[in-house]
Amino acid sequence: MSTKKTIFSQIMSLVSRYEFQKCVDRYKGDWRTRSFTCFDQFKVMSFAQFTDRSGLRDIEMTLGLCGNDLYHAGLCSVPKSTLAEANEKRNWMIYRDFAQTLIKEAKMLYRDDYFRLGLKEMVYALDSTTIRLCLELSPWAEFHHGEGAVKMHTLIDLRGSIPSYIIMTNGLVHDSKVMPMIPVEACAFYLMDKGYVFFKQLYECFHLKGAFFVTRAKDNMVYEVAEEHEVDKSAGLISDQIIRLTGKNPSVEYPEPLRMVVYEDYSTDNVYRFLTNNLTIDSLTVAELYRERWMVELFFKWVKQHLHIKKFYGTTENAVYLQLWIAVCDYLLLIIAKKKFRLPQSLHAISNAIGPLLFKQSDIHSIFNVTKDYNNNRSDNLPIQLSLW
Repeated sequence: MSTKKTIFSQIMSLVSRYEFQKCVDRYKGDWRTRSFTCFDQFKVMSFAQFTDRSGLRDIEMTLGLCGNDLYHAGLCSVPKSTLAEANEKRNWMIYRDFAQTLIKEAKMLYRDDYFRLGLKEMVYALDSTTIRLCLELSPWAEFHHGEGAVKMHTLIDLRGSIPSYIIMTNGLVHDSKVMPMIPVEACAFYLMDKGYVFFKQLYECFHLKGAFFVTRAKDNMVYEVAEEHEVDKSAGLISDQIIRLTGKNPSVEYPEPLRMVVYEDYSTDNVYRFLTNNLTIDSLTVAELYRERWMVELFFKWVKQHLHIKKFYGTTENAVYLQLWIAVCDYLLLIIAKKKFRLPQSLHAISNAIGPLLFKQSDIHSIFNVTKDYNNNRSDNLPIQLSLW
């Protein structure tokens, strides 16, 4: 009889039961619970996310068919009514607080990782994504045009693609309202799209705190050029200017000089105007920094597609937020597993492969090394083909 742990139990072993129970006790999550504890709920919901279950009935039926594999994975079968009640009644903030614990651990693991642009400063990307809901089933999440939605505002640490800060709100909450809530570090870079260009918030939330931002200028921005620097036009740079805002309100809201770097992407012939309050870094670095902002888009794509957030297992506000935060925890567990188990694949590859492997009793490191060797051998014998990703 094999004594090796399953892949699922190896991933769950990364959960500190002490830290998890602290979060549970804080909100009395296991109060009057006889059998199906918060940790059982966390494992079942994680199993459902990793294996792409379509609903509560699917979860119940799949677990019921797994037989002895459930014991080896540390799982238990659960009636859909029990899971539905737990998702509706147990406080979603349990899993939000536990996600903060996993974020701290992930940041420690990746703190010395090399950043592509060679900057010593911390680099973060800020963005939000709207997750649609059925308004008839979730009237608390009213959005536009008869639709429901929640919004996930996320600050990504680009060393390791770690979501270091997340706020979940109703879909109607504008991105600018969240900017004052973001924890800002002095000397760090914050990358954001033009939807965050509100000069009052940029000045008060970032500039006055000694942090740097890189964003894109809006087409209707009014300004005057104070200085102009030479640029390497062969690298796609068109201009590098120190500017001052001259609009009636922006000139008051942001009284300090700004830097605008104009860059042409030769691959698409698009011209971009980047705006930053850092007046010293290389102009090409400004453009390359903004390119890194797309890491946050990859995170949202990963969460929606690979953790299957489009399929909710409940419709109440508590059930939706609970599932979202458990999905974030699962993402963080895979980030931690990638580092601790020295998995060579990308997160995208790991998340694609993990579902069918959950009940396999083998060392997770050896499994993914075999997968890597297999893919390498195939690539030696197959014609080169462009990736769809």
